[in-house]
Amino acid sequence: MELTFYIAAAVAILSTIMVITRYNMIHALLYLVVSFMAVAVVFFTLGAPFMAALEIIIYAGAIVVLIIFVIMMLNMIQEDVQREKEWLKPSVWVGPALLSAVLLAELAYILLGANPSQTEALVAVDAKLVGLALFGPYLLGVQLCGILLMAGIVGAYHLGRQKKKVIHRFLQERSAAA
Repeated sequence: MELTFYIAAAVAILSTIMVITRYNMIHALLYLVVSFMAVAVVFFTLGAPFMAALEIIIYAGAIVVLIIFVIMMLNMIQEDVQREKEWLKPSVWVGPALLSAVLLAELAYILLGANPSQTEALVAVDAKLVGLALFGPYLLGVQLCGILLMAGIVGAYHLGRQKKKVIHRFLQERSAAA
């Protein structure tokens, strides 16, 4: 179990470094999904399967879809769309696919080779306890995270929208006179 934790942690670190160093947003997004999956495997090896499921559902699902919507809101021009087709080349998706295969093999090893005595020692945490903790003493933190995410969406939209060129009337008169 300890070896699987270290392998998943190494995959998480490597894929996160790849997210930071990629210039193309789609390439970084592929590595981000792998990073989220690796963190989910880390949670699973630490005995928190519910947190692992939340990691996959919330981060690898919802947040990645949110990022895709932000990319769509940026209204890329046709040249950018043609350039984005390069991400389908094998040189782009082989890295994330290999890291995902390592995580899949690791998860299969954990699930198939699990010793019942090891899993009985773990205390199961259900959704009700997580909800009570999040909306009990940590209510302010949850609300602040929601506000921060909303501010990020609004900021991305504001930065990405196409602005009309507005020339001040004083400058229009001067350019017409010249």
